[in-house]
Amino acid sequence: MRAYVPAYQLISPASLAEALDVLSQDHGVWKPFAGGTDLMVLLEAGKLPHRNYVNIWNLKELRGIEVAEDHITLGALTTYTEIQEHPILREEFPMLCQAARETGGIAIQNRGTLGGNIINASPAADSPPALLAYDAELELISKSGARRIPYSKFHTGYKQMDMRPEELLRAIRLPRVKQPISHYYRKVGTRKAQAISKVCFAGVAKVDDGRLSHIRIALGSVAPIPLRCRQTEAALLNQKLDERLIKMGIDSLAAEISPIDDIRSSRDYRLRVSQNLLQDFLQHLAS
Repeated sequence: MRAYVPAYQLISPASLAEALDVLSQDHGVWKPFAGGTDLMVLLEAGKLPHRNYVNIWNLKELRGIEVAEDHITLGALTTYTEIQEHPILREEFPMLCQAARETGGIAIQNRGTLGGNIINASPAADSPPALLAYDAELELISKSGARRIPYSKFHTGYKQMDMRPEELLRAIRLPRVKQPISHYYRKVGTRKAQAISKVCFAGVAKVDDGRLSHIRIALGSVAPIPLRCRQTEAALLNQKLDERLIKMGIDSLAAEISPIDDIRSSRDYRLRVSQNLLQDFLQHLAS
């Protein structure tokens, strides 16, 4: 059943300040509307529950990719296409570019935004595992000011976030790594393109003298939120990279993730694939 369009209201502020002013009034009444690639699907299906939206698509303050010596800042409205086309992101953050390539089709990539992918808060989203592995930081802004939080602390439960109703996600900040590291990103779905992931794996690591001196592991579709696997990282860090350690890492990952059975896949399949991906990642590092 399609939605009754006149039942919805969409306003378009001329500036970020005006948008924040609207969001500060009657907390929770107004919600941001950016690329709309998720919301329009719900609207067409007659399942879009909220009624009042603030169009932020044209706010220049939420756009742009800024490069500094120690970090890169992506405006919340940065599209998947813009991510793929940026030379420094391709060189230094290839997992994020790969996630952007594997999100939807060309139309979705041209319209969908990185900020929208984060705020939609799906545990199966493609970009969050890469952002977690890259130690991303979020900048949230409201009429009363701005604050930054590590992305790893942003998702607090299924579709729940450390974000107040009057706040907007302004930008995503990625720390630049000066030394060479290995990147590993895999999305497992029903088909190669335009599929929601059954498991999404992102990992970065550095090996020095046969030991893991740096490691970040993050997965999607294996928990209520995109998951940074800190316990598994701690078990592997500064250890000699051999078959014994790989086996220990696989066991640790199994204890840390909590996949479920759903329409796309089974718990057992997700668990096995997650372990296989970790094994493949570590074996690539060892070789």
